[in-house]
Amino acid sequence: MAQAEQVAHPLAPVYDKNSKVLILGTMPSPASRKAGFYYMHPQNRFWKVICTILNEPLPDTIEEKRDLLLRRGIALWDTLASCEIEGAADAAIKCPVPNDFGPILETASLRAMFTTGKKAYQLYTKHCAETCGIPALLLPSSSPANCAVKFDALCDAYGAILPYLDAPKEREE
Repeated sequence: MAQAEQVAHPLAPVYDKNSKVLILGTMPSPASRKAGFYYMHPQNRFWKVICTILNEPLPDTIEEKRDLLLRRGIALWDTLASCEIEGAADAAIKCPVPNDFGPILETASLRAMFTTGKKAYQLYTKHCAETCGIPALLLPSSSPANCAVKFDALCDAYGAILPYLDAPKEREE
């Protein structure tokens, strides 16, 4: 069994002024921390799901993944700045410290926030929602540990982000 270790979030958020949707995980997995980008475990279905619902080719490189997100109005980050965790087990998270969402909220044109999995949702709701002023909507985890949710069901669930990406801009008074 892996031993809990204190992990500080090593990845910068992906966003810009055109980001409409923020998708939040909990903390990058060991594979993602090693690779230096989000959802990099080879069996994680995040990128395949996102590309399927957006009708985009699967990106090969980190730069292509970042470009895809920004081009399509998707911001990506995690709820936690640090925590104690065993491997990639969200259930083992202890001593959570939330991220500061201020810079994203000040820069992006967010219409909605989503969390990937119940733990990210619980942590966001408990530690971040009041400060951010935006409730999160729960998406199923794309983790290989969540194999009970089949690929088509994941795509259907993640399709909930599409109306927020396609929504017309609010009129300026």
